Amino acid sequence: MAGSIPFYQKHHRHYDRNYRSRETESNLSKYETSSRYTAGSRSSVTTSRSGGLNVTSYSGLEASRLSPVPKRVKPTYLAVDKENQIIGYVVPIFRGSQEFATGFSDTEEARGRDTAAYMARRDLFTSGLEMERSEQTSRRKAVRESADRISLNKRIYEHGEHFKRMNEDSLMHAPEFVIKPRSHTVWEKQCVRLHCTVTGWPDPRVVWYKNNVAIDTLTNAGKYKVESRYSVHSLEINRCDFDDTAQYHVSAMNSNGELSAFASVVVKRFKGEVNESLPSPRHGPVSEYGINFQTHIVDKFGVSFGREGETMSLGCTVIIYPALHRYQPEIQWYRDDVLLSPSKWNHMSWSGDRATMTLTHLNKEDEGLYTLRVTTKSGYETYSAYVFVRDAEAEVESAPGAPLDVRCLDANKDYIIVTWKQPAVDGGDSILGYFVDRCEVGTSHWIQCNDTPVKFARFPVTGLVEGRSYMFRVRAVNQSGMSRPSRVSEPVAAMDPADRARMRGTSAPWTGQIIVTEEEPAEGIVPGRPLELQVTEATKNYVVLSWNPPGEKGLEGVMYYVEKCVSGTDSWQRVNTEIPVKSPRFALFDLAEGKSYSFRVRCCNAAGVGEPSDPTEATTVGDKLDIPSAPSKVVPIRNTDTSVVVSWAASKDAKELVGYYIEGSIVGSNVWEPCNNKPVNATRFICHGLTTGEQYIFRVRAVNAAGLSQFSPESEPVEVKAAIASPAPPYGITVLECVCDSMVLAWKQPSFIGGADITGYFVDYREVIDGVPGKWHEANIRAISDRAYRVSDLKENKKYQFQVRAANMAGVGIPSLASDTFLCEEWTIAVPGPPHDLQVREVRSDSLVLLWKPPVYQGRDPVNGFYVDIKEANAPEEAWRGINSKATEKTFIKIKNLKEGETFVFRVRAQNQAGVGQTSAVTEPVVALTKPGTKEIVVDVDDDGNISLNFECCDMTPDSKFVWSKNYEDITDPSRLTLETKGNKSKAVFNTPGEEDIGIYSCLVTHTDGASSSYTLSEEELKRLLEVSHDHKFPIIPLKSDLAVELLEKGKVRFWLQAEKMSANGNVDYIFNENALSPGDKYKMNFDKNTGVIEMIMDSLTPADEGTFTFQLKDGKATNQSSLVLIGDVFKELQKESEFQMKEWVRKQGPHFIEYLGYEVTQECCVILKCKVGNMKKETSALWYKDGHQIKADENLGFTEGVLKLEIAQISKKDSGVYEVVLKDDRGKDTSTLNLKDQGFKDLMNEVFSFIANSSTPLKITSTDEGIRLYTFVNFYNDLLQVTWHYKDSAISFSDRIKSGVVGEQLWLQISEPTEKDTGKYAIEFNDGKGGLRRTVELSGQAFDDAFAEFKRLQAAAIAERSRARVAGGLPDVVAIQEGKALNLTCNISGDPLPEVTWLKNDKEITSDDHCILKFTSGKFASFTITAVNTSDSGKYSILVKNKYGTESGDFTVSAFIGEEAGGKKK
Repeated sequence: MAGSIPFYQKHHRHYDRNYRSRETESNLSKYETSSRYTAGSRSSVTTSRSGGLNVTSYSGLEASRLSPVPKRVKPTYLAVDKENQIIGYVVPIFRGSQEFATGFSDTEEARGRDTAAYMARRDLFTSGLEMERSEQTSRRKAVRESADRISLNKRIYEHGEHFKRMNEDSLMHAPEFVIKPRSHTVWEKQCVRLHCTVTGWPDPRVVWYKNNVAIDTLTNAGKYKVESRYSVHSLEINRCDFDDTAQYHVSAMNSNGELSAFASVVVKRFKGEVNESLPSPRHGPVSEYGINFQTHIVDKFGVSFGREGETMSLGCTVIIYPALHRYQPEIQWYRDDVLLSPSKWNHMSWSGDRATMTLTHLNKEDEGLYTLRVTTKSGYETYSAYVFVRDAEAEVESAPGAPLDVRCLDANKDYIIVTWKQPAVDGGDSILGYFVDRCEVGTSHWIQCNDTPVKFARFPVTGLVEGRSYMFRVRAVNQSGMSRPSRVSEPVAAMDPADRARMRGTSAPWTGQIIVTEEEPAEGIVPGRPLELQVTEATKNYVVLSWNPPGEKGLEGVMYYVEKCVSGTDSWQRVNTEIPVKSPRFALFDLAEGKSYSFRVRCCNAAGVGEPSDPTEATTVGDKLDIPSAPSKVVPIRNTDTSVVVSWAASKDAKELVGYYIEGSIVGSNVWEPCNNKPVNATRFICHGLTTGEQYIFRVRAVNAAGLSQFSPESEPVEVKAAIASPAPPYGITVLECVCDSMVLAWKQPSFIGGADITGYFVDYREVIDGVPGKWHEANIRAISDRAYRVSDLKENKKYQFQVRAANMAGVGIPSLASDTFLCEEWTIAVPGPPHDLQVREVRSDSLVLLWKPPVYQGRDPVNGFYVDIKEANAPEEAWRGINSKATEKTFIKIKNLKEGETFVFRVRAQNQAGVGQTSAVTEPVVALTKPGTKEIVVDVDDDGNISLNFECCDMTPDSKFVWSKNYEDITDPSRLTLETKGNKSKAVFNTPGEEDIGIYSCLVTHTDGASSSYTLSEEELKRLLEVSHDHKFPIIPLKSDLAVELLEKGKVRFWLQAEKMSANGNVDYIFNENALSPGDKYKMNFDKNTGVIEMIMDSLTPADEGTFTFQLKDGKATNQSSLVLIGDVFKELQKESEFQMKEWVRKQGPHFIEYLGYEVTQECCVILKCKVGNMKKETSALWYKDGHQIKADENLGFTEGVLKLEIAQISKKDSGVYEVVLKDDRGKDTSTLNLKDQGFKDLMNEVFSFIANSSTPLKITSTDEGIRLYTFVNFYNDLLQVTWHYKDSAISFSDRIKSGVVGEQLWLQISEPTEKDTGKYAIEFNDGKGGLRRTVELSGQAFDDAFAEFKRLQAAAIAERSRARVAGGLPDVVAIQEGKALNLTCNISGDPLPEVTWLKNDKEITSDDHCILKFTSGKFASFTITAVNTSDSGKYSILVKNKYGTESGDFTVSAFIGEEAGGKKK
């Protein structure tokens, strides 16, 4: 390249330096000399700043004149091919672009230097003449230099154009991005520049877009700046704000194609004292679409808890109004204010109305505050919630948790520094240290990097292969064992940063081509000393050194040796004796802790080892970074029912602080649990997942790379419950009464009361004059407890507005919105004003209770009742309907029969003698739904006879109270009830129950979501409770069952009863006719005290046993007795049954019936007679009889117990009779009879009819040509089945027009010639002797219209079929007749109207004449006569009949023959 001829000398031979004049050449020589030294000095500065990089300008100016290195041939930096054609730049390694541009085309810096020279000369030369000469000289130099450069640029351009013309086909190609724009995240009010390099021929046209809208720099002057230079295109955004957060793309297009590249810009805001993760939304119409979007985030994810290794999904439903088809908002997810991108750890999806992010494999790095940001053209909405990630179960018991946040820093050829964060959980033992593992990308083999654990959370990994990429993980270890490994780091390559930067490259101005070359090495030269050696990091495990390469450039293969020396000695020892270091950084291990060392470095190459660098200062081996001090002043503050806000004072003088870990413990448990598993950088944290009502204490410790601090002092205990705040503003201000100088106002309680009872309200008012409101004035100084207040001292006929503020123990809340404007004028209407203070209680799935207060303004007469209205919440105003048709005098009502899950609103109207007054304000929407865990008031009578009402609430808060009332009014007489409350249960005990206590008792729990219930104590209920109370005061032994008698096997008689419970001291006396009974042969007694069963057994009953049996029980003071009277018919029946049971026992010793003969009807309507038999053997026979005649015999049955069956397939009247089965063998016989005659047969057939009815299909409608037919199918039809057809619930009287019948299994009803009068509901009723079964069908409306239309169509078709022209018969197919004979054929013709008759011969019409006579008589008979047949009459004849309904033809063939032929045929 040194001998190549520049292109401008090759194509323009006159263009050399000889054309210049001597004066110009002299001035240029002086300028070049000064420029050389200037460039050299600037290069030396650049060398120290960029680690030895050097730049040589295009004009050949170089720093070699100031360097001791031997002079070499001046290099040129244009790349040429074999034909000396320029193909690009040669960019030397270690050269910067700034100085290159300065020497080549930067006229501004040259002008700056000239200006500086001008100023110096002006100071030196005070003479006006000398100043003028100096100015002239400067101008000439500037003009000449400018002319030279313009000429040079022109030649370069001409050459490029010439080359393009010569090689146009080879250069033309579509646009291609050599360097694509990259995404940026910047702070608000910063500037950002997106740039790219594009190649292509012809030159591409480049356009920048923001969110797919082209950027117009003219309409946004000062905001955007677009530049294009030498195929390098840039977009600069000035003073970024949140509107600039968008996706940008650049489009390059020429005649050969188009290509785009994308980049995102995210603008962030510094967080101030207010915890704002994102800026407030902006509002306004969308200029692009003219639409103002409203975004709402609902169905939100809450504070979530997961465990390492699990999968977690976070999602929200996004409602955007108006909803545009295919419009998709921009969905972004943030963690701790950092924008998240899709990765193998985070999957993000948008399903049209729901944004979801799935954390595929939870690690502690995933813990943090997650924010969903939904951006539309009108602004954005955000929602945030915290995600906590707990440690996975340890593989070894008491092992520590896994480290987290493993990162790679300071990657070089020889080592990579790995950092991590310590876990919050140490397993109960302090962590001894950490092991670092590495894995080469593309493999799955992990190698442990350190033999002994390191305590410092930073470690340099050596032994890496240059150029290869690695991943790292870290494990913690304590006395119990090893933790699980951390999440792996991102891959990182083992190479110097300069190599990575050099791999990216830059494109040349016109070709887009990059040629990177090493400077030509200087052979045989030993490198100089390394520069600026220093210790960058020192711990007790390792020391990291860094230095700059020597100042000389172009040295061959420079590497380094590191030497160490113990302080106080002169003995230098080489550390890396075998392999020199390639990069100017090195990590030293195996140094003695506590000793001081000095270090120095030597350069080496093939020529030898250079001189050592200056040694470092003495460095003591040990951790320079101290463990932070413990935080202090830990203060917990109530937040919610499950969370506490913990704040603390930061660690003092802490260096490189990573964050803080917080732990919490229930007071007295001594068990500490981590509140966060990822260090937090702030000094305030919300600890979630706590147990409501428990007392907690907290402690905090700090963490940095050196380790974890000591714990802070424990905080004061705090109870987990919602914090108290001032209440929200009241709402719904209305006027209840108005007189000339005052108004009575009412309002609704705030939706949020701040966690404490409202202590009162404050009312303000202001006058409104001509629509302009005035100044607010206080209406009351002292708080009022009611939600109604009279504002006095107003001016008549003036307009006023009002506002109300609520107060609790936390303070006075913000005022409500100003009310509507009310006119202060006296009401004179006759009807009452509106009721007020509507309250909804005891909400259940089908009912609720509505309370209200009567109107303040009574009207002309007193109020005598109230009406309550209801409507669905979303229904229009016309949907209001009354609940009570008769006015109620009470100020409460229980509304029943609500639809579950429906939302309702209510209002109340008062009435007096003048009429019904104004409606009250509408209640808030109420959902008719019983909330989970809802309890009701339970009445109870204790052992002492005390009657009490009990209510339990599961949703109580620490501030909740039970409020009891009677008839929904405060209980004013405390002597009637005693109230007791313990925990979440409350009891109202009646002191002396009586008629005064009859009423409705209700209980409301404050500070809950409406927990309430009521109990109605009626006169009957009071009477029942008093009886129960009496029983409790005077106890009796409760009995589960009274004395009863039952028969046992062999006819034994058992008398028994069962007591609820009796103690071991209980006893029983057995009495018969007032005589005590004792155990013996006749009486056997038993008393099971565990079950309370008392029994007495007798073998049999005799007439002497008729009388009264009594069991007398006694257990302490409790007694009871139960008697059983067995006299008269009762005793005789029992005695008879006892004897029967004895006989039964004897019967069952041989073959016998377990179940006597009965019948069963199958789905196929078959009747099966069956009986179950037992104690059978092979010799036992079973004989079947009907009406005394044997019909079947079963022998050799082969089973001990089984079922005998007789099947009657299609039962009819002939199957009626008495059926009998006889079992017999040598042990005896047994008989079972079934009477299927008269009523028995009728009952059987009714069951058959029931099966037939249930098998019937739904009644259907069909049409026929006669009318409409209704029909149903059954699986089986029996002639005895009785069915009744009904029309409009009345039995149908059949006639010629309406008929019914059966065809196979089809039952039908035919309606001939139906009319509109036949419409209605039809039914067929199957009579089964019970309730019967009906099948109905509605023959009306569309069903009747369709059936009637089909009937008309079929009727017309039938009429047409009956009336169409027909040839009935009489015509043969072939007629053979002798010539000369007469032929006469007659056929019947039918049709209405009378058809037309046409005769054809050989498909041609013929007419009647003397030879062929055609007649059609009586409209029925058509005759065909040939008087004398001849051979010409042979042929095919047809008769064609036709009317408006159709056409029909009859064909026959006539064959005439002569007599001889006929005679011959006969012979």
